[in-house]
Amino acid sequence: MFEQKVAVVTGGAKGIGRAIAQAFRQEGATVCIIDLLPNDYYVGDLANQTVLEDFAARVIQDHGHVDYLINNALPLMKGIDACSYEEFNYALRVGVTAPFYLTKLFAPYFAPGAAIVNISSSRDRMSQPQTESYTAAKGGISALTHALAVSLGGRVRVNSISPGWIDTDYTVYEGPDAVQQPAGRVGTPMDIANMALYLCSDKAGFLTGENICIDGGMTRQMIYHNDFGWTLQGGNPL
Repeated sequence: MFEQKVAVVTGGAKGIGRAIAQAFRQEGATVCIIDLLPNDYYVGDLANQTVLEDFAARVIQDHGHVDYLINNALPLMKGIDACSYEEFNYALRVGVTAPFYLTKLFAPYFAPGAAIVNISSSRDRMSQPQTESYTAAKGGISALTHALAVSLGGRVRVNSISPGWIDTDYTVYEGPDAVQQPAGRVGTPMDIANMALYLCSDKAGFLTGENICIDGGMTRQMIYHNDFGWTLQGGNPL
């Protein structure tokens, strides 16, 4: 499906990013990864402007164009009690600034039919305590998605995916962890990778500026105190 296509995947050395990179390779694409972890293409910190410029230059030198940009790298997660000014800004540089700047760097080189997929999170619309840096970054990339879709209209389609609970070890959960989700199970990285493939394909040619939440229905399920055996004590659901 993606023969002779070039896909860039940030944070592609593990977890969801690795599954996305492998899925594109299996469909025939050449994949360029950037990650802090060892990988077969580029090791570097996405929070560093010089690294982003050097990485983009290498991709263009090696391939001359980009067909798909998957912004997946994971921002730092710290909360208001422990997160410093520098840490909060670092999370935003990885989670929002890097996707913006890579898009800007690759803009002259996107091939016809190009697509960008930003990996956000269901935390862009809901939160746990002490997750401000991660949640702010994910909310930022969701908003950045529709802004870029408008600015790049007619040239590049831009969409985002908001995963819910995705177990990157492919653990099979039973009992409450599974049945609390309307889909009846915990998600896997391939649930996200398959959507990324679809969003980059011609089948999604009329889809841009959208955020697709893949969370087994969890954010659609309303839970109130004393509903279905759920109780709230001291501010914590039990």
